[in-house]
Amino acid sequence: MSPAPGDYVYFKSQVPLHKIFIENKQWRYYDFGPKSVPPLVCIPGIAGTTDVYYKQIMSLSMKGYRVISVDVPRVWNHHEWAHAFEKFLDTLSIYHVHLYGTSLGGFLALVFAQHRPRRVKSLVLSNAFLETHKFAASMPWSSVVNWTPSFLLKRYVLSGIRDGPHEPFIADSVDFVVGQVETLTREDLSSRLTLNVNVASVGPLLLSDSFITIMDTNDYCAVPQQLKDKVSERFPGATQAILKTGGDFPFLSRSDEVNLYLQLHLRRVGVEAQPHKVQASLEDGGGDNTSNYDNTAGHGDSGATEDPHQPEPMGPSDASDGDLPTEYSGPSDHSLNANVLCSKEIGSMKVYDTLIQSRHIVAIQKV
Repeated sequence: MSPAPGDYVYFKSQVPLHKIFIENKQWRYYDFGPKSVPPLVCIPGIAGTTDVYYKQIMSLSMKGYRVISVDVPRVWNHHEWAHAFEKFLDTLSIYHVHLYGTSLGGFLALVFAQHRPRRVKSLVLSNAFLETHKFAASMPWSSVVNWTPSFLLKRYVLSGIRDGPHEPFIADSVDFVVGQVETLTREDLSSRLTLNVNVASVGPLLLSDSFITIMDTNDYCAVPQQLKDKVSERFPGATQAILKTGGDFPFLSRSDEVNLYLQLHLRRVGVEAQPHKVQASLEDGGGDNTSNYDNTAGHGDSGATEDPHQPEPMGPSDASDGDLPTEYSGPSDHSLNANVLCSKEIGSMKVYDTLIQSRHIVAIQKV
């Protein structure tokens, strides 16, 4: 196995991994950035873990954003996912969230936005899909997935990642994710595969298209292009952000561009970064106020205020600042102008000239 990237080693030395049990489900997550900023919650795909978004946590937290990266816990249907994720947010005393989901994570973000519409303020969808019928049809042995040995599940998951020659940064991203897959248990994999093949589709959302960004790669991806196209067709008013290359894991292989798009999205939907709180949070030892969450028996009801005037499609719920000590200055995927967000009017999306300078970006369009 390839050695861990230097920036990942640095990240692990600075950002604590939290583990919490809520209603007998373990959540593994990172939570970094000013706690007063509405968080961007990152949800990975089948092969991902909470660690795969470390580049987003490193970059955005230093700019004054709060980023939470989660592992998908062992849940076995989409309603259970929506309930479990809501309880997780309650435990962290978070009510409104902005979701960034990739692949299966994008589908789960859409499911949560459908069933808990009051809690989702915006969506960033990367290589996402709206329905699982095609995956169910391609996995006829899904009924025995719970009895399938771990090594076969890992082989099946990894078979979906394109093999062969890659650009160096894409190859590195594949190596990193393969290493993360090796850390997953049989139960983790069977749960995620079950979520991926349980026949379901995303219904109408109350969220306006103007609060959605669709960020896809224009090269190979395990999610069929037809399914990705349906996402764009469903949300015609969403902002389209297309990367020329990036593979299945653009958040690793094209992290500079992805981080820029995430900043553009957050600013566009009204999230204000608080970079002035970075130093104060560091003086507080990372501003980590989650020590009371790191336990093995918590069932955490946060007491988050419910809005009695808006209906809940699935029924009622059963219900410090942290930043990197220094700006990471190690190797970067591609150099973008460090002052781009200061020198351009982000609100009106006037960043075309800077984006075009990166040969890996095709277009960003406010539809």
